[in-house]
Amino acid sequence: IIFPIRKARGKNMIFYIFYIILIFLAIFLATKISIADMRHRIIPDIYLFPLMLIGLCFTTFFPYPITTSDGVIGAVFGYITTTLIGFIFQQFVHKHKTYAHPAIGMGDIKLISVGGIWLGIYGLSIALIISCVCGAIWAHFNHARYIPFAPFFIFGGFLSFIGLFFLL
Repeated sequence: IIFPIRKARGKNMIFYIFYIILIFLAIFLATKISIADMRHRIIPDIYLFPLMLIGLCFTTFFPYPITTSDGVIGAVFGYITTTLIGFIFQQFVHKHKTYAHPAIGMGDIKLISVGGIWLGIYGLSIALIISCVCGAIWAHFNHARYIPFAPFFIFGGFLSFIGLFFLL
């Protein structure tokens, strides 16, 4: 478990208990998101929005390498970038009529936005690179047409999260 970089003043025990509870809740929500995407090809908002609120709590109230403004900028950057890529890809698909379903769903876009809150722009870019490489390797070995992006993005986000604490 990753503990805050500097000590809290006053009620240390309550601070650390609340921190640990939020970490475990975030891990639980990320696991539920991964399972839902693998099984049903959908990322439910009931797991995404609490994960977003926990990320905002971390960037606001706890000593964290990402500030609240960096998190919000990362969320907006992730949302806009992913939406544009999805729109361009969808236009390409309609032009060539190769797939029936959109490649990037709104759940993936919202998940990347939540990742921007947790990681900021730099951490989000690292997470996206890791997740795209891992997803491409998985698809190659499984000969899959559909890649559940959430498990790979959560894995890349976790590695990026760890890297933010030790590299910054």
